[in-house]
This record gives sequence, C-alpha cells and structure tokens, in this order.
Amino acid sequence: MNLDLSGKKAIVCGSTDGIGKASAIELAQLGASVILVARNEDKLVRTRKELDTSKGQEHHYIVADFDFAPELKMRVEDYISETGPVQILVNNTGGPAGGPIINAKTEEFLHTFNAHLICNHILVQAVVPGMKESGYGRIINIISTSVKQPLPGLGVSNTIRAAVANWSKTLAGELGAYNITVNNVLPGATMTQRLQSIAEKKSAASGKSVEEILAHMAAEVPMARVGQAHEIAAAVAFLASPAASYINGINVPVDGGRTGCL
Repeated sequence: MNLDLSGKKAIVCGSTDGIGKASAIELAQLGASVILVARNEDKLVRTRKELDTSKGQEHHYIVADFDFAPELKMRVEDYISETGPVQILVNNTGGPAGGPIINAKTEEFLHTFNAHLICNHILVQAVVPGMKESGYGRIINIISTSVKQPLPGLGVSNTIRAAVANWSKTLAGELGAYNITVNNVLPGATMTQRLQSIAEKKSAASGKSVEEILAHMAAEVPMARVGQAHEIAAAVAFLASPAASYINGINVPVDGGRTGCL
C-alpha cells in the first residue's frame, strides 16, 4: 500500500490544536511538506517545530483568521504564487457554539457559513489550478457526523455542516477527471478543546459534573469511549495518500460506531 507523501505539499487548516494539529503531524510523518494555517502565530511556530522532517521536507505556516475571508484569500494566494502548487488541502476550522436551533440568531448562521463553506471554497479555488498542474489532488474536509444524523443541541452546526457536505460532493463530481478527489471525514465525539467546551456548557446547564457529561458521551459509543485526535488524523492521512486514489465523494465517519445510520 502506497502511503508515501514525499514531494507533496499539504495545507492544513486549524492546525495548532486538536484534529488539525494531529492531521499535520500524520501528513508530515508520511513525508509531506506541511503548510500550517491558523490565527495564532506563537502556536504555529511551536507546532511547526513538532513536525517530522526526517524525509528532508520543510514546513511553513500562514497566519490567517477564518473570521476574515478576504485576508485568508490574499495570504493563501500570495503563498502559492511564491512557492508553487499544493497537492493536499485539509479544510478544518472550529465549530460554532451549541444550542437549540430555535434560539439561534440569524447572524450565527451567516458567520458559520462564511467561516466554513466560504473559506473552504476560497481555499479550494486557490489550490485546484496547482493540483491540476501536478496531476494529483486531495481535498479533505473535516466536518461532523451530523451530516448523516443531526446532533441534538447543535442546531447551527447541523445546518452548515450539511451545506459543506453537499458542496463537497458537487466538487467531487467536477474535479475527479483531473485526479483530484474530494472527501469528508466525519469525527464523532473526540477529545479536543471543543469537546471539553461542549461538556462544560452541558455541565453548567444540567448541574452534572464535566466528568459525568463526558462519561455519558462515551456510553453512547459502541466502543465505550470517545475518540482521540490522532485516530481522526489517520483517516485524513489515508485519504491524502496515493492508496486512496479511487475514493472520491464520500463521507467517512470516524466515530466508534456511534452514528445510527449507514
């Protein structure tokens, strides 16, 4: 099985924490040169130092905030124009605050739509010409199992994640002929800062401890535990590899079997 990413360049978004950081680490271990994208430069510098360079690759970073789409567009396009094509794109950014959909403000939908779908689209438009030139492209969107089964209490997220999934499927049909695949990784409950934040919010609302909330989340999973970021990253790395050359336009739940549908 060919998992070698030597000579490939990968942009990984939200790559200083959680699933994004774990994905950057995995891709670097397979030989890719990684371009980290996040808004905190100090964290970017620290994360870059953690990436594997044993195959002679160099790693870089771009400071950009997904709350400011025009700035993201400018910085990524400038980077690509200066350094050349990128073969792998991992779209990943933090999810919106939880809460019932009936209570959501309209601006929450607009903000989340811009931070997820619009920024993803900007990045895809920036990298696809180079992927076509290279004859190799892997676009991987880290979304949520909510695209298969909406999650209670995550109304805004459920809505926008579904839009991203359908955008992705449309792209897969348009780009496949160029040896560019577009796939979605759907994490279940995964031990990240976001999960901790959700657990703390539920704890405050229910009076239960954070530990009790996390235990309840784990009990909903057939494997009786929540996932770890590196387990999600392994799926990302596989989809980025030559071995996944004929996998296109799919949703891959990585959730320990929690999602109740096929």
